[in-house]
Amino acid sequence: MTLNFSWWIGEEMMGNTDKFEMIANIYDTSERVQIAKVSSDAIRECLFDTKSKKAIDFGCGTGLVGMDLLKDFNTMLFLDTSQNMINQIKQKISGSNIQNADTLCFDFEKDSLLDLHADYIFMAQVLLHISDVELVLSRLYEVLEESGHLLIVDFNKNEEIVSDIVHNGFDQIELTDIMTKIGYRNIRSKTFYTGSKIFMGHDASLFILDSQK
Repeated sequence: MTLNFSWWIGEEMMGNTDKFEMIANIYDTSERVQIAKVSSDAIRECLFDTKSKKAIDFGCGTGLVGMDLLKDFNTMLFLDTSQNMINQIKQKISGSNIQNADTLCFDFEKDSLLDLHADYIFMAQVLLHISDVELVLSRLYEVLEESGHLLIVDFNKNEEIVSDIVHNGFDQIELTDIMTKIGYRNIRSKTFYTGSKIFMGHDASLFILDSQK
């Protein structure tokens, strides 16, 4: 699939919670809504018999991806490090009288939540903002129920991008190796989308990775 629009992650989109706090109320642009829909559609293709399952939208932002997947799960927890982002999704939940969703402001890079469990965790364009990838993926592994799935949507590695604030994407094989070492199994990934100027002003592609505990 190829789309052409100017959605991109620039300097204002650091993996810095303070920056996300500042843009929370203007985050839902038409371009971000569109790429969120592309991402949620890719995630949905990996789901099977999930109507009774618990899900976490990890690094949910304003919930653009998770809101589109609500009907696919029994319950969903929207989790983010930014309280202002969480406030945005709270407004959506209450405004639409949604009964099967909850929110949590928490930073998995700083601590772990031993009492949190889910059958599915998905993260869309989140991993590139995380400095210690292996640490967070290890903590998410502990959150997953046995045989639970972690689904990652993110950018393929792009050598043209040089940044001190985000990863320049990920090599699918290298990411698979990291996750295998942690204990994830049945790991499958594929590139599903390419776009013009979608990653810090550069043409880029997105992959989806499905893994199981």
